Amino acid sequence: MFSSVLVANRGEIALRIIRACRELGIKSIAVYSEADVDSMHVQLADDSVCIGKAASKDSYLKPDRIIAAAEITGAEAIHPGYGFLSENARFAEICESCNIKFIGPSAEVIRTMGDKNTARATATANGVPVTPGSEGIIKDIAEGKKIAKKIGYPVMIKATAGGGGRGMRPAMDEEEFETQYLAASREAEACFNNGDCYLEKLVLEPHHIEIQVLADDHGNFLHLGERDCSMQRRNQKIIEECPSPLISEEMRQRMGEASVKLIKAIDYRNAGTIEYLVNADATDFYFMEMNTRIQVEHPVTEEVMGCELIKEQIRIAAGEPVSQHVLGVEPRGHSIECRINAEDPYNNFAPSPGKIDLWYAPGGKGVRVDTHVYSGYTVPPHYDSMIAKLIVTASSREVAIARMKRALSEFTIRGIKTTIPFQQEIIDHPDFIAGKYDIAWVANFLKKKELS
Repeated sequence: MFSSVLVANRGEIALRIIRACRELGIKSIAVYSEADVDSMHVQLADDSVCIGKAASKDSYLKPDRIIAAAEITGAEAIHPGYGFLSENARFAEICESCNIKFIGPSAEVIRTMGDKNTARATATANGVPVTPGSEGIIKDIAEGKKIAKKIGYPVMIKATAGGGGRGMRPAMDEEEFETQYLAASREAEACFNNGDCYLEKLVLEPHHIEIQVLADDHGNFLHLGERDCSMQRRNQKIIEECPSPLISEEMRQRMGEASVKLIKAIDYRNAGTIEYLVNADATDFYFMEMNTRIQVEHPVTEEVMGCELIKEQIRIAAGEPVSQHVLGVEPRGHSIECRINAEDPYNNFAPSPGKIDLWYAPGGKGVRVDTHVYSGYTVPPHYDSMIAKLIVTASSREVAIARMKRALSEFTIRGIKTTIPFQQEIIDHPDFIAGKYDIAWVANFLKKKELS
């Protein structure tokens, strides 16, 4: 096992990793920007190093500064968390060249599955269902229109280097194809320095379902069930749950088997998530992408499966096998997560940074709050707006919903706006209670509110 791990991230995920390290008897090292000097992850780590100014490009996205911090403090491994450099193949290579273990898969696998077009081809080659689409990158608009006509509208134009909903545009007919293609390509060029796009058939009224996978150096390749991430706004998840209220046991088994087959084929190691689109009546599923890192919503899987994924990541990276209790785990109960963002949901979700005057988190049976903030903390304007994750777990989905309603009503945050009131509306809606929602639900709900 490692004696020390540097956490190359910030916020709640950094604190989550630090806590896992402490329970494993591992020294934790935090890195932080000037804006994060008062963040909880800095205060609770065993050691910490400032790596630059507030902007991510001057701190958390600087591989040389992170490596320097690791070398100065003697870190044996680096955990990248999610976002920032977590899926940066070059960073994984740099870690390896410096004899520092990257807690994640190999650079080669990150590169293969990080390019969406290559990942799609890899899935196809291994018998994992994909939506009809282009066989590779579209050369130009004329070729794109020809392919779109062949597979039939509507289509989804996707940037091969995209992520987080960026570089994605639907084209409902030939008339709007050119406009949407240029918009997707330009956004991808600006965000990822790569404007290449490919096409997929647009699945109408789809559900976003993902499978959690684990693999180690001892021949263990397994999945830990699914998460339903369909409740999202502008391709950003708002509420997640495990298991999905939509998926049958037969569908769960098929998706799990396909996912395990894929990670075996690419010789995957560590934790990862394979994301799928599932059609409206949950009879078919299609590979969307693979995230070669831990996910924001991993706690719902942890709660239902009775495991700790961060600890498993560290164990696997250290050459140890997946824990015995995880290998034969069976799901128990139901878990729901709400992402609490510093945003004003009634002002087009405008960011709401600033000082938190009062912070009171809910508690009680089956309630978990993952956060790095506290009363008096100032939410900086430089990063993602998520400030907490509220996770509830119960014996059934019905009880979990009631528990989430109670927990949201207790959650008190003063000084900034948050998404809590909006999530209360969703949790209380008949569609959510019935489990009848797809990825367009939030957009349609907001549209109806505007018209009313």
